[in-house]
Amino acid sequence: MAVWNLWMCSSASITLPRFPSSLTQIVDWKKKLCKFDSWNDHKKADSPPRSSYRPNCSVCSSSNSTPSSASSSILVSEMSSERSKKVWILTQSKQVMTSAVERGLNTFLFFPQHRFLAEEWSSIALIRPLFIKEEEVLDSEKRRIATVFEVSTPQELQLLNPESAKADNVIVDLKDWQMIPAENIVAAFQGSGKTVFAISKSASEAQTFLEALEHGLGGVVLNVEKVEPLLELKDYLDRRHEGHNLLSLSKATITRIEAVGMGDRVCVDLCSLMRPGEGLLVGSFARGLFLVHSECLESNYIASRPFRVNAGPVHAYVCIPGGRTCYLSELKAGKEVIIADQKGRTRTAITGRVKIETRPLVLVEAKIESESETTYSIFLQNAETVALIPPICKVNEPQLVTAVPVTSLKLGDEVLLRVQGGARHTGIEIEEFIVES
Repeated sequence: MAVWNLWMCSSASITLPRFPSSLTQIVDWKKKLCKFDSWNDHKKADSPPRSSYRPNCSVCSSSNSTPSSASSSILVSEMSSERSKKVWILTQSKQVMTSAVERGLNTFLFFPQHRFLAEEWSSIALIRPLFIKEEEVLDSEKRRIATVFEVSTPQELQLLNPESAKADNVIVDLKDWQMIPAENIVAAFQGSGKTVFAISKSASEAQTFLEALEHGLGGVVLNVEKVEPLLELKDYLDRRHEGHNLLSLSKATITRIEAVGMGDRVCVDLCSLMRPGEGLLVGSFARGLFLVHSECLESNYIASRPFRVNAGPVHAYVCIPGGRTCYLSELKAGKEVIIADQKGRTRTAITGRVKIETRPLVLVEAKIESESETTYSIFLQNAETVALIPPICKVNEPQLVTAVPVTSLKLGDEVLLRVQGGARHTGIEIEEFIVES
């Protein structure tokens, strides 16, 4: 069977925010970030800165299997990610190998008795072969790349620690429970400099390992024979990487504010907490999305809801992963959206609930100085808790404003806008002539 390894590449090392782990910490963290005297007068929030070889292990045992067995040879293709996540994929499928190479993945691993497969694939693609021998993964110069462990009991899990690993990479085959052992491994290996892989049989299982205890394991070994799980995992990794990209945001000037009557507006409740300066990108036209602030700031009349964005009416577009948009009316529990902040930093979040209610609306229009002929617009609920995000103040300006309530918005105020292609087909940007007004 062929193993295949994706090492996801990026020169940048990104540290994701560390969220609280207990109810008390959540309350303290929320007060620290979100409780301010007023919308426009607050402090800047602080950023919460080997056991032996087992013959039954699905990786190790394949070294003695016949070519007809499901694990007779291993293909590994690698690339690195924004958090140095790695994926090794087990497969004997030439189609899986081809799909890997087509996506820039070219490091492969084989058992010594299947060097012929390495030679065959090397003749049709530029690959870097690695080889599995018993419980070890070796390169062409016989240097140890990884060691392999099977964990099926709590006692075996306790024996797995950085001191017991003889290589920088460790492959773990979790036979029974998955999430709790994975979380324990993340905790045990944190700061060790070693990368721990867990064998998974689907993209969803791989995602679970990569997100265990927030930071996740260092990698997974995806054991599949079909291309679809690979594509699903690659899509997940792409979205994960996109969640840490910097968006280019433009400064727009408010040119019109008008109360227009009642409409069905959408509150988007996320499975993540937002900080001051963060929100969703929403707009009446896909060509320009306004950065709408979350309800994380407290007032004298209502408690903060740092998981919520009062985003706008049902027809509005909202930014989602993959460079796409969807209508607010299409959001539902489980769908991912893009959170952005004043600096253009982004992350993904899961929609937990969507509330649609009839409320009074305000039409807000804005223009960019360099595009005076183009108008961008958004409808928002006429309420003090609904706000747009302005540009970051200059260094010599003392006051940091993270949100301007729609009820306080004035002509000439500046807000942040994401300008992009306006023509869309099922949320995907396309090139075509389009006029929207």
